[in-house]
Amino acid sequence: MPKLSAPARPFTVLLAIAATGLAALLIAASWIMRDQIYQTFLDPGVPFQTYEPPAAADYTDPDTWAVRPVLAALDEDEPAVFFVHPTLHTGGDHWNAALDRNSHRERLERLYLPNYAGPFAQAGAVFAPRYRHAALYAYMNNREDSLQARLLAYEDVRAAFRQFLADIGEDRPVVLVGIGQGGEHVTGLLLDEVSPDESLIARLVAAYIIEAPVAADLFDGALQDLPLCDAPEAFRCVVTYSAIQADETARIEAITERSTLWIDRGRLGQTPGRELACVNPLLWNLSEDYAPTRLHRGGAAAEGLELGERPSPLASQTSAQCQNGLLFVDQPRSRTLRRPSRLAEIRRVPPFNLFYADLEADVTRRAALLAETLAEERRWAPDLPEAEEVVVVPVRPVD
Repeated sequence: MPKLSAPARPFTVLLAIAATGLAALLIAASWIMRDQIYQTFLDPGVPFQTYEPPAAADYTDPDTWAVRPVLAALDEDEPAVFFVHPTLHTGGDHWNAALDRNSHRERLERLYLPNYAGPFAQAGAVFAPRYRHAALYAYMNNREDSLQARLLAYEDVRAAFRQFLADIGEDRPVVLVGIGQGGEHVTGLLLDEVSPDESLIARLVAAYIIEAPVAADLFDGALQDLPLCDAPEAFRCVVTYSAIQADETARIEAITERSTLWIDRGRLGQTPGRELACVNPLLWNLSEDYAPTRLHRGGAAAEGLELGERPSPLASQTSAQCQNGLLFVDQPRSRTLRRPSRLAEIRRVPPFNLFYADLEADVTRRAALLAETLAEERRWAPDLPEAEEVVVVPVRPVD
């Protein structure tokens, strides 16, 4: 008679079920923690203090600019647009991006120049420097290493801006545009380069800081001479907003609770407890009034267009309302204007411009208003004649 053994099948089935459950649990945990896991892979793994950054740019070299027009071909009164691109480098190998990385150049030219510099190209000549921008990783945490990487990037932008001013001369109107990380750097330029210079303020059409938080109290302090644009007819002022949908809770938290921004000249600080600035890009004022979709001139997904080629914006895609320093918008009807599902999407600039046509009309209007004002100011305040040299003659007493 054969020897009987204990049945193994039930145990094997239970083991398989447990293993399947554990795998499902790990997959679920990985999905929930995907951004944190992704962040770990992006860590350069070397302290910034011992990190050797890529070579710095020489902004007299045309190759250090993604776009640099020939000034001789421009009308002397045409505005010059200084455009600072968003983050292209994710991390994992460097804290800061090298200037010659082909993948970054391709993405800048294919996505961010047509979508975000495009609206401003209709009003003026765009200048866009390449710079050693900080990795996406540096915006996913507030480590001291991350802050140092961002400051290195800012110093590149500051050097490029000084070269830009030298190139365009002392009379041409100026527009500043910064998107994402570029918006943070433009805020620094307003603090360090623009606000102390009355002659530069006088020819500033506006500064546009998009998808980057800006501390509202700056405009009562260091930027009190550069107010927020509180009306469609204002100029020599600042437009800023960070667009958000009400159900994007992780993105709201990232902006309001886990971001760093300029709080004064030379000082970065944290966003918690700090009021943020918001200008509504449909109403062009500082109110918290609701702007309905009928006011939306149009968003665009302008991928692959040459700078200067105009897309066909899709109108009436979203309403807009500033609340607590954030711009709340609707999910657009067109899928081309919806955020993609990407890792760390809450920290990225989308590959489309939800307010393309609105920005285009706005900068054109403000540039025309500034041109009229400058012409009137020149009429009533003519240039002073050259100073005459005064020769000191000794006084001789008369006998």
